[in-house]
Amino acid sequence: MKRVAIPELLDTDSGSPAEIAASLSDLNRINRWFGGISTTTSMIRRVAQKLGVLSLSMLEVAAGSGYVPERARQKLVHDGIELKVTLLDRAPSHLVNGNRAIAGDVLALPFRDASFDLVGSVIFLHHLSPEQVIQSVNEALRVSRTAVLINDVVRHPMHLALVYAGLPLFRSRLTHHDAPASVRQAYTTAEIRDLLKRTSAARVEIHRHYLFRMGVMVWK
Repeated sequence: MKRVAIPELLDTDSGSPAEIAASLSDLNRINRWFGGISTTTSMIRRVAQKLGVLSLSMLEVAAGSGYVPERARQKLVHDGIELKVTLLDRAPSHLVNGNRAIAGDVLALPFRDASFDLVGSVIFLHHLSPEQVIQSVNEALRVSRTAVLINDVVRHPMHLALVYAGLPLFRSRLTHHDAPASVRQAYTTAEIRDLLKRTSAARVEIHRHYLFRMGVMVWK
């Protein structure tokens, strides 16, 4: 199945505030039900074990409400691991008041070098062109001290069929457009591996997770 770049409605706030809120809520359900939270949690746990630390700071880019890193933070408490999260999103309307959050561009992060232990993202990388993927990962590596964690969907015909079958589960018309679009423009693990060879990464690990998820650990 060939990759097709399709603009997603949530990216441009193409909806009313209620529709945007419903779409973000749908996105939280997708991450809760279909491997989003477990993928991010497992990668952070792996970093903590490798470094032998019990406290990590993370910048979550394209964060929206920050639902996934917050749920990961709650789960990691049971392992004795403290996760301190800062959220960044291009659209201020996606950020939730009360969190440590800033509006900014993933291609030009407004932070100094090595400001965070980790930089993470969830269901975001597929929004970028191949050249933007390379640019954004290099920028994330600049800001991180240890690794960049990429949690994204995998393009596959069966995945697309499952998305269409599951659309009645979601409330927002934005989700009904964006969910299939996400799969159509997602990368395969082989494509991501080839792109990351062109970054400044020291090492890359790619693991497949539940229901067409990939967890990519880009080590600095």
